[in-house]
Amino acid sequence: MRSKELYELIDGLAPFALSEEFINRFGYHDNSGLLLDCGRELKGILFSLDLSMRAVEAAKKAGANCIVTHHPAIWNALMQINGEAADKLTACIAAGISVLSAHLNLDAAPNGIDEWMMRGLGGETPLACMETLNGGAYGRVYDVRESSMKVFSEKTSQVFRTKKVVVYGNGTVKRVASFCGGGFTDGAVAFALKNGADTLVSSDAKHHVITQAVEAGLNVVLLTHYAAENYGFMRFADAVRRSVKLPVVSFTDERYL
Repeated sequence: MRSKELYELIDGLAPFALSEEFINRFGYHDNSGLLLDCGRELKGILFSLDLSMRAVEAAKKAGANCIVTHHPAIWNALMQINGEAADKLTACIAAGISVLSAHLNLDAAPNGIDEWMMRGLGGETPLACMETLNGGAYGRVYDVRESSMKVFSEKTSQVFRTKKVVVYGNGTVKRVASFCGGGFTDGAVAFALKNGADTLVSSDAKHHVITQAVEAGLNVVLLTHYAAENYGFMRFADAVRRSVKLPVVSFTDERYL
């Protein structure tokens, strides 16, 4: 298998066209795709939410010469090859490691990160989606088994493997709105309230948005960005593992959970 074949496999699971649609319809920025192709036959694949030096070392140790990330390894155009981002890329080039990133397309894809966040929080079928795409969606409202906020937040901490959980409110949890990554915006609060959610779960919230949600009577659960997305990303790695005849390993940087 070559890098281009892996790209095509991932495109079948989480179409890169979803990323383009995100950009064109909602004004987002992204840089998903095959970002570094060393042109070699793949011996193994490592999945890591971010391209980091730790991920590069883990790939070399595992004998993997391809890294698949969620967050784009190259975010903006590179005018000079220097600094921290370039260090990671040059380390990959020196080791013959190709890099493929699946970002917004994987957020929105069926069985993608946003959908897996819903499942991890106890939801099964969305009652509404905030942003509906051609074959995908982002931001979901759904019913969960009724519980206290204490029970819900503790279970969330266990499922997403993080102790860094910030909780506002102590009301009953029956209907949840969740947004993977940095989706906690004014629009997310409005969407949650419009669809009868009593609890909002996301990460990367600004203070004024938190107060807006709390003042409106919503319970709020904030995860780290890493924990909110790594849960679904590791399940995507499992899906790829089932589809290839190569060793596929996963790397989680515990510092960010």
